[in-house]
Amino acid sequence: MNKAIALCACLLISAVSLPSTASAQSGSDGREIGLQRAYDPLSLKSSVALVADAKTHEVLFAKNPQVVLPIASISKLMTIMVNLEANLDLNEKIEITTDDIDRIKHTRSRLKPGMVFTRRELMHLALMASENRAAHALARNYPGGLQACVAKMNEKARQLGMLHTQFVEPTGLSDENKSTANDLARMVMQAHKFHLIREYTTDPEFSVETRWGPLQFHNTNRLVKKHDWDIEVQKTGFINEAGRCLVMQTKVAGRELVIVLLDSVGTLTRFADAERIRKYIRSGEMFKTSMLNDQ
Repeated sequence: MNKAIALCACLLISAVSLPSTASAQSGSDGREIGLQRAYDPLSLKSSVALVADAKTHEVLFAKNPQVVLPIASISKLMTIMVNLEANLDLNEKIEITTDDIDRIKHTRSRLKPGMVFTRRELMHLALMASENRAAHALARNYPGGLQACVAKMNEKARQLGMLHTQFVEPTGLSDENKSTANDLARMVMQAHKFHLIREYTTDPEFSVETRWGPLQFHNTNRLVKKHDWDIEVQKTGFINEAGRCLVMQTKVAGRELVIVLLDSVGTLTRFADAERIRKYIRSGEMFKTSMLNDQ
């Protein structure tokens, strides 16, 4: 296994230049350039994967970690981080308006124009349930407005050394929100420093009150309900161009690990990939391929 994973690490760069294939059906950017054909001894369904030790920054497994791809709702971690760092009143009431309706993918939402929530509630919904209107309303009410929020997200990315990351809006609905697995590992470790992000991303469910009655929301990551997982931070994401995405900081075999999975096919495959990675780590055959700063 160690030789196989070492070979995988050596092939990372060449995988980026694979040609597109006529058989690619998912429509994701990664599959259209053939990333899924990269050598992968773990047989993951995700085209991009990274496993790193959050304490030492050792990379234990990597598959196409330098490829820039759309990241969908993983973007919301940065949206919430910059809002928290602005030290805004978390109990301030914010109204959902027609400006918050998705004009990019035309997704639906149970947060209707005219509904009012606290900033804290919107953060909870954006992180746990990946509520797009919640994230958009937070950015719209950021000091200076939405564009100021997006500018701060990009500034924060540069501060964290996320040199291959860009944000154009706060929800992840745009396929122009892009990053790499290496960059996202840095973002996850930074997000872990915020207790509200740790709490909200791992909350299994949450209810908010409206004048029409309560609305119940559930976590988009089914692993948070599994008692054999110790997840401290997580975020899921999906748009067609990005495929199914998942980032986590979790404890496995006594180690704090960051797991990044991008461009997976099928609703449940990213979670199955996480299970497969955990089994690999527990097997004791961990292989240090490099350091995050070397990627």
